[in-house]
Amino acid sequence: MPMETFFSFLEKRVDDCSSLLCVGLDPHVSDLSAPTADAALAFCLNLVKQTAPYAAAFKPNAAFFEVFGPKGWTVLKQVISAIQDESDRMGSMIPVILDAKRGDIASTAEAYAQSAFGKLGAHCITLSPYLGKDSIDPFLTNQEKGVFLLCKTSNPGAGDLQDLLVTTDDGPQTTIVGRSSSIVPLYEHVACLAQTWNTRNNIGLVVGATQPEALTRVRAAAPDLWFLAPGVGAQGGDLETALKAGLRQDGKGMLLPISRGISRAANPGRAAAEFRDEIISIQYELRHSS
Repeated sequence: MPMETFFSFLEKRVDDCSSLLCVGLDPHVSDLSAPTADAALAFCLNLVKQTAPYAAAFKPNAAFFEVFGPKGWTVLKQVISAIQDESDRMGSMIPVILDAKRGDIASTAEAYAQSAFGKLGAHCITLSPYLGKDSIDPFLTNQEKGVFLLCKTSNPGAGDLQDLLVTTDDGPQTTIVGRSSSIVPLYEHVACLAQTWNTRNNIGLVVGATQPEALTRVRAAAPDLWFLAPGVGAQGGDLETALKAGLRQDGKGMLLPISRGISRAANPGRAAAEFRDEIISIQYELRHSS
């Protein structure tokens, strides 16, 4: 029997709830009843309770908890524990992706991994791959814990570095100064590296839903990997366009994080259900149009 990995856990959850929705837990101070850690806890617990049936995963953003100091860190741990309780109640593990975008070397990376996985109890974390493979290795040692590497992000300045053309030995071949190489955007090279590094089925990529062309290119470069695709809703990404560009051939392989589109709705549970149902509808149409 194959050993469980982070993405085998995620795929089980996706099947259990028929959803690719990732519910973002971003307790913006402006959305809280008071500018306190306790108000952030109440805000997140309400969201978890209302949306858990429709969530393939939850994604708390570390910054919105850290802003409250030590109490905020405690609240983050309480929120992750509450998601675990909800998972136990439903009999289906809902993975928690800590959105922290860490990136450091050696013992520092080990400490970050211990903090996220050991102390907080998260199942997965977002990382910057900018420092290279040795900076992510400490997060990969336990294959039941996963990482999403920043590849092509959804912010306006993403192209400052991620679109830079680099010469590599992967991709379409071009002869450059007497040797066979290829010129690809840096983000595409990151995708190729991630595909080769993913020996334990616990590496995915962050590719913005606002970047359909990049989704298409990254899917071609990394046909097997899961994408975390932020940007639908408040950032202007179109759900159908993103799914068409980024889904794997099996109709899976993408998580769509939605934060404000759910948390600021009059009924967050209903909003989550509607997003989930819209995703299912688009998946169905794509399956039957190909």
